Amino acid sequence: MSRTPSPAWVEPADGTRAAEAEPMPPLDAWFHRQQSSGAACTTVGYAAWFDGPPPALAQLRTRVLQRLGGFRRLRAVPFIEAGNWPHWHEDPAFEGDRHVTASGELGPLLSEPLPAGQPPWQLHLLPDADGFAVLLRAHHALLDGQSLSIMLTALLDPAPERRPRSPVSPPSLLPPASLARKLAWALDDLLPKSRPLPFHGQLGAGRDLTFTRLPGELLAAARNALDGPRSSNTAVLLAAVAGALRELGLSGSAACAMVPVDVRTADQSTLLGNHYATVRLPLPAHPDPRLRLAALDHRIRRTDLRQRASLQAQLVASRARRHTAFGAAAGRYVESPRYSSLLCTSLPSASGPCATLGTARLAAAALLPPLGPSHPLAVSLTRHPRGAVLTTLADHTRAALTAPLNAAITDHLRQLATPQR
Repeated sequence: MSRTPSPAWVEPADGTRAAEAEPMPPLDAWFHRQQSSGAACTTVGYAAWFDGPPPALAQLRTRVLQRLGGFRRLRAVPFIEAGNWPHWHEDPAFEGDRHVTASGELGPLLSEPLPAGQPPWQLHLLPDADGFAVLLRAHHALLDGQSLSIMLTALLDPAPERRPRSPVSPPSLLPPASLARKLAWALDDLLPKSRPLPFHGQLGAGRDLTFTRLPGELLAAARNALDGPRSSNTAVLLAAVAGALRELGLSGSAACAMVPVDVRTADQSTLLGNHYATVRLPLPAHPDPRLRLAALDHRIRRTDLRQRASLQAQLVASRARRHTAFGAAAGRYVESPRYSSLLCTSLPSASGPCATLGTARLAAAALLPPLGPSHPLAVSLTRHPRGAVLTTLADHTRAALTAPLNAAITDHLRQLATPQR
């Protein structure tokens, strides 16, 4: 399963750099640097499974042209001049149907380089035992996980009423928070909160993943495990991950999850790009699952994740578009296991309960996050109208971890969902 990382993107050979080229926002540039340096294959994926016959490839390509053609972000090509900041250039010869294929396998595709010289995203139509699957994958410099969910929703029926054109540049984010609170959040974002765990180490090139489909009733019961207001999906996932890591001997007393938080506002619900920030949450080591959930539930309510993420996104976006020694050092720190232990993300589907592709009904969906240079393990919980999919993703050198960890997380979710006697 070993793959060679894709090379650094370069300026288009035909010189069509055009005046509309824009410097990448700092978050885009960070992911671009990760891939260009060979440190990681920063491909983010979104898989969806359907019950029913697959559409013809020609029909799917036509649908992509019709439904996704209005998103300007999908036309963006990265380029970089030697030593300079990377830029986005809008491809004047963009053809969306060229990005649709009917080849590949789900796991290997996550570590396979995207074709150079064109907007770095693809849609794959794949066979499946009960119907078919669709895999959207993109370089993380171009799109985040919510963007892929937005794209899938745009392809499904019933069709969205409007498909606004999304800008290449991110919006300005101005969260209402006091100066003291902003300073406290900024300081907390800099502090080390974890230490290297048994699964940390050099990242292998291949990818291995395990899926578990969960009924919606299970998550609902787990969220109602505590007295009072129900807990968030994020709190429930983190409580189960903490228990699973402890059970398998993979964590100590200083494990910390990096949690992506979407910062799009209500009128930006179809905005493509990277519009999120991460908040780190320590994972409690208590053996009782409800006490773990109570600790996480309290911390999440006290922290106000969305405001804090919005502030962080604003600070990152305001950075100068140039390489600095401080930026390089900060990047190495964020990529280290002392900053966080693993990525844990809970993502809602934007699709409705009757979503279909052709005559096939959407059965399940799963976000497939990228792995960082020193973070070879990620867990995602993707909710869809018919339940949720729990996914554990690791590099190929840690393939033996994905199935037992996914099973242990599922078991701890069931423990939370089981009423106390």
